[in-house]
Amino acid sequence: MAAITNITNLTVKPPRRIPYLEILRVVILILLGAMFVLPFLWMVSTSFKETGQAYRFPPEFIPQPFTVKNYLNLWGGPIPFDRFYMNTIIIVILSEIGTLTSCTLVAYSFARLKWWGRDVWFVVLLATMMLPFQVVMIPVYIIFRTLGWLDTLLPLIVPTFFGNPFYIFLLRQFFLSIPRDLEDAARVDGAGSFRILWQIFLPLSKPVLLTVAMFTFVGHWNDFLGPLLYLSSVDNMTISVGLAMFQGRGGSNWPALMSAATLATVPILIIFTLFQKYFVKGIVLTGMKG
Repeated sequence: MAAITNITNLTVKPPRRIPYLEILRVVILILLGAMFVLPFLWMVSTSFKETGQAYRFPPEFIPQPFTVKNYLNLWGGPIPFDRFYMNTIIIVILSEIGTLTSCTLVAYSFARLKWWGRDVWFVVLLATMMLPFQVVMIPVYIIFRTLGWLDTLLPLIVPTFFGNPFYIFLLRQFFLSIPRDLEDAARVDGAGSFRILWQIFLPLSKPVLLTVAMFTFVGHWNDFLGPLLYLSSVDNMTISVGLAMFQGRGGSNWPALMSAATLATVPILIIFTLFQKYFVKGIVLTGMKG
């Protein structure tokens, strides 16, 4: 009787199913990832090749011989790529300071402070997002020419201290998601608006602030139209304009051009890799409360 009871208690495990859909999804993701990664790897590989090796058929993925002269020639050569790099770094750093400072203050004002016409002006702010830069390009150019700022870095830096509508919108939406009880408790303790912003809102807003910082970095690092419009001397050029100039003067020297393109791309990859999780978190949390 006991044997019969033990046999009854035995459970037959169903056969394990092979997750075909999961395998198919992984294969598709690998193929899609390869489509994006291979061009970058080919660019890096070509940058370490000799000029003639870049035109061999069939193509050689691994440089033979391996050379770094293409990178060495960028510094101190006829095209001052080191100067382009430094100008771009200066623009990016000052633009980060201007964007984060101005957009944070304006977004906090729209989200938490009560003042006359706040909602109306916020709608006006959002309406400016519908105007592409090409529409206001000529009036802005005339303004900077009148101020005597042409062929300087000021037209690329000073406007960032007056805010960006899209970044203000992102920060405002995130600030609205912060519980008002924290702010009320701080005001009971005697904290003012700036102290609340500095000690409560900014520490809680690291994901969205890093998101704005990343967008600002990529936008100004890759900006081509602005430097092309306002800058004329070679010493003031940025990387994006310098790459176009390098392509025009370099002719068919693809390894040299690929080395310049690699140096222009690597900082963006590093920034995105380091702050990817904060970027995703900032996008997910923004807009949870309108």
